[in-house]
Amino acid sequence: MPPGSAMMTIDIDDEDERQQLMGELNRLREEHRDLDAAIAAIESVGPADQLQIQRLKKRKLILKDRITFLEDRLTPDIIA
Repeated sequence: MPPGSAMMTIDIDDEDERQQLMGELNRLREEHRDLDAAIAAIESVGPADQLQIQRLKKRKLILKDRITFLEDRLTPDIIA
């Protein structure tokens, strides 16, 4: 999303769109887990390439933000 643009919430009534978002969410969760494993593997072999680990962790944060965004879109608002 471009800087300065307002985040838009869209009601997800269309089942196809919901399924697409669920598919993306599952893919991102898997990639996030894979990055955990990759970071652990790199760190376990001894002195690690800190720049590579830093890049992987940054990618994990980006994925986590996207995962949270998708989860929020898929969860209906509850008005109390």
